Amino acid sequence: MGIVNKDTPFLGYRRENGRVGVRNHVIVLPLDDLSNAAAEAVAQHIKGCMAIPHPYGRLQFGADLELHFRTLIGTGCNPNVAAVVVIGIEEGWTQKVVDGIAATGKPVAGFGIELHGDHDTILRASKAARGFVQWASEQQRERCEVAELWVSTKCGESDTTSGCGANPAVGNAFDKLHALGSTLCFGETTELTGGEQIVAARCASDAVRERFMAMFERYQQVIERHKTSDLSDSQPTKGNIAGGLTTIEEKALGNIQKIGKKCTVDGVLDKAEMPTHPGLWFMDSSSAAAEMVTLCAASGYALHFFPTGQGNVIGNPILPVIKICANPRTVRTMSEHIDVDVSGLLQREMTLDEAGERLLANMLRTANGRLTAAEALGHREFVLTRLYESA
Repeated sequence: MGIVNKDTPFLGYRRENGRVGVRNHVIVLPLDDLSNAAAEAVAQHIKGCMAIPHPYGRLQFGADLELHFRTLIGTGCNPNVAAVVVIGIEEGWTQKVVDGIAATGKPVAGFGIELHGDHDTILRASKAARGFVQWASEQQRERCEVAELWVSTKCGESDTTSGCGANPAVGNAFDKLHALGSTLCFGETTELTGGEQIVAARCASDAVRERFMAMFERYQQVIERHKTSDLSDSQPTKGNIAGGLTTIEEKALGNIQKIGKKCTVDGVLDKAEMPTHPGLWFMDSSSAAAEMVTLCAASGYALHFFPTGQGNVIGNPILPVIKICANPRTVRTMSEHIDVDVSGLLQREMTLDEAGERLLANMLRTANGRLTAAEALGHREFVLTRLYESA
């Protein structure tokens, strides 16, 4: 029997809406770039809360504005977050984020800066944050089933060892979690180019397949609108090429290894959308590491598997990022960033099943409270996805 089965427990925080988190953060969430300073001042004053600054929020429109709200609200709704203080320049938009987060039942308060200024806003928000931090400090972990743990994945700084080692290790773990009824996610639309038909063939129904191909074709249309005949300036990246990946098709075939051999693609999400049932979901997303991990956090995922070849240092403020590597050189030179060493795969010192089990063992330890390398090193990359220029 493997390390996980339907009776495997972990200790998580059960939230008011029934979702289960593995962290207990109180966050100070700025609605817009103008509110970063106030949010960071609150976090500096109140120990135990964390500000999540970002550079956007003003003069966005249409789908971009919708995505902005969906990402911020989703971040606050994530089950790794116990309570939220929202700060914005304008009361109306601030309240929209507050109302979206409040639907989960968790504590949330919002504060507008206009007609108050920074000093008064920081004072009022600090009082709320102090109360939330003290409340959150009394929350207790409880026994939860492993199927309640939502797990996402994305790879970065890939090389030949990614597609041959680290990514298949994730795929092995995903096969086992999928069989237990877990809620899983993969994406990186650009990095499926040349392998999209493989993913389409794995879709659980015609409806899922049609939606997946619609998302993929939407990306192709973006390339066409910009008159970009190829992706050679960014796909593969210079690091990918140095690691032996010479075409986007090679990169895609390695990327697809993360969904294992048995998983079906059970649903399709737009950026930062939340899944509605268990299974493996494809989310349309950028291949930029911090952008996709941010979107996964906003979609409600509580843990993230991140295989890397050449070495990537990505983290996230609320979503623990577990890094897996099969490149012995990277494991040696960047050991402080690697959580799970599966370099034995390519050295024939472990089987793929053993690599998947090693990853799942680390997943359970992380879910029970162990800090990931990125958390211990202070990596809190939070990058919002933009679609258009500002108005």
